Amino acid sequence: MHLLRSERFPAVLLLTAAAIGLLIANLPFGGAVIEASHVHLAIPGTPIDLSLAHWISDGLLAIFFFGVAVELQYELTSGELSSVRKAIQPAIAAAGGVIVPILVFLAIAGHDPATSDGWPIPTATDIAFALGVLAVFGRGLPSPVRVFLLALAIIDDIVGIIFIAVVFAHGIDLGMLGIGALLVVAFAVLSRIDPDTRRAQTAVVILMIVTAIAAWAFVLLSGVHATIAGVLLGLAVQQGPGMRARHVLEPWINGAILPLFAFVAALVVIPQVSPSELSPALWGVVVALPIGKIIGITLFGWLAMRIRPRGTEPGVRFPDIVAAGALGGVGFTVSLLLANLAFTENDAIRDQAILGVLGGSLIALVLSAVIVSLRARHYRLAAAAS
Repeated sequence: MHLLRSERFPAVLLLTAAAIGLLIANLPFGGAVIEASHVHLAIPGTPIDLSLAHWISDGLLAIFFFGVAVELQYELTSGELSSVRKAIQPAIAAAGGVIVPILVFLAIAGHDPATSDGWPIPTATDIAFALGVLAVFGRGLPSPVRVFLLALAIIDDIVGIIFIAVVFAHGIDLGMLGIGALLVVAFAVLSRIDPDTRRAQTAVVILMIVTAIAAWAFVLLSGVHATIAGVLLGLAVQQGPGMRARHVLEPWINGAILPLFAFVAALVVIPQVSPSELSPALWGVVVALPIGKIIGITLFGWLAMRIRPRGTEPGVRFPDIVAAGALGGVGFTVSLLLANLAFTENDAIRDQAILGVLGGSLIALVLSAVIVSLRARHYRLAAAAS
């Protein structure tokens, strides 16, 4: 369990799961595995009927987003985003890390209506990978650099959640969504009950789990992506019970849910064509993730240093912002989900966009490892000389 709560191992596990998925998809029996992921499983007596891949991306991944939302609630109320002074620089830098990758993607793939819908894909930052790179290569980095990156990644998550909720919601059933919202409120009320006995406490926990599952089901049936239910529940839960639930779920999220999602998402066949025949969506993501992110975060982060409100600290130095920009290009988990949502009607383009996410994230991973290592070495030498 300690390994699954660490910063290094979950990132390695995610990368390994994606690599295995990509490898299997391109072996002789890969087609059978891909077909198996499309097998539908229905809940008898309900209209819920999802493929195995969608049970993972719509169902299990909602648990991951619950954990993200609990952490987000903490950061907004008690952590690194709890005041304007703390949030201003990473918020401005994060804006650049969203705007510039979108512009880069559209410059490459926006001319084609079949690929232009993929613009949200390169906007995400994977916290697990970012923290993993810091843990492996960032020994000696000062605390403000880590805080800046964490705040940046969390703001990116907020943007990704908004895109999932707004851009990819179709044919919304307001009645179903309303029931889902009421169940979220009921979940919030239950989390604030303080039972006197262990038996009563167990009953409340069971009621919360049942209510959460029901809320997920109604959000799914409403036409809003079901992972948004996890976000709403994570924001609604009382902070104490929410943090305890996140602690219990963390090994399962890191050790099973995210690797399983990465494996299934990476089940794509590499096209046997020349580079010129590849989809603009692939090239758009491959360039926008590492290059768009580092330019956007660095440029806007520098601007934030120049225009910060009077009395606020400069936060991090310019070279540290460059390192954060490189780390921001590791999109992975949320980018994979956005690729699936953006091209859900076009399997060929979706697969190439996913290859773009894997390729762009790998480039950003290598680039960030080099830059973070250099910055960490600089700080270690400075500390030794003082």
